[in-house]
Amino acid sequence: MLKKLYILIVSTIVALMLSSPVVAEKTVQDFQTWGMVLGTGNFSSFNPNNPNLEKFKWWLEGQGRFGDDSSRFSQGIIRPGVGYAVNDQTSLWVGYAWIPTDKPFTGGDRFNENRIWQQLLWNKQYSFGSIMARTRTEQRFFDIPGSSDVAYRFRQFFKWSIPMPFISPKTFFILQDEVFVNLNNTEVGLRSGFNQNRFFTGLGYKFNKITTGEIGYMNQYINNPANPRPDQVDHILGVHLFLNFN
Repeated sequence: MLKKLYILIVSTIVALMLSSPVVAEKTVQDFQTWGMVLGTGNFSSFNPNNPNLEKFKWWLEGQGRFGDDSSRFSQGIIRPGVGYAVNDQTSLWVGYAWIPTDKPFTGGDRFNENRIWQQLLWNKQYSFGSIMARTRTEQRFFDIPGSSDVAYRFRQFFKWSIPMPFISPKTFFILQDEVFVNLNNTEVGLRSGFNQNRFFTGLGYKFNKITTGEIGYMNQYINNPANPRPDQVDHILGVHLFLNFN
């Protein structure tokens, strides 16, 4: 029964990809490679005798994104943060991110972005797999000449990890999507409204209690309603490594 369900899910995804509408002439496409390492843990190691420290979390993330047919380094992310576990399923977070950005994500010269972020993270295990939901807000600062305002953005993320016991008890199938919405207009050409969508599907493998790896395909659509650059569709090979020290 489970095997039939997985075959149905994969067949549906392939059918949707093959039946997707033709990309408009004004839209450009690119093949990219993105790598990510995300480590999370708690502060109990500082004082094992204080169980309350288990509720206080840390987050350290690094990403490298290669664009222009994966021929050049286009964007990096260093994203630290701290959080508090409300209960076993829910946690609250706040943090900072530094994002150096180059073509094809820019309309011109390279720039740096500094970002403050907050998020609500929820996940729960069910018999059909685990569900994760993440609601994140961002305040974005750009070191671009003529830019003095702050860009506010909302992000909603969902992830479904489906176990595949007929392959291996450590293997799972992934379906996830994230929607980005700009909340204001800015001097750098960002406009309020829908900003982008990222859909990812792939396979994951739990190597041990700490380490989990994922690899798959991401489709990223970037909307540029008031920008000299056309809308962009990126076809991305995503490789993710998660380190859980909780």
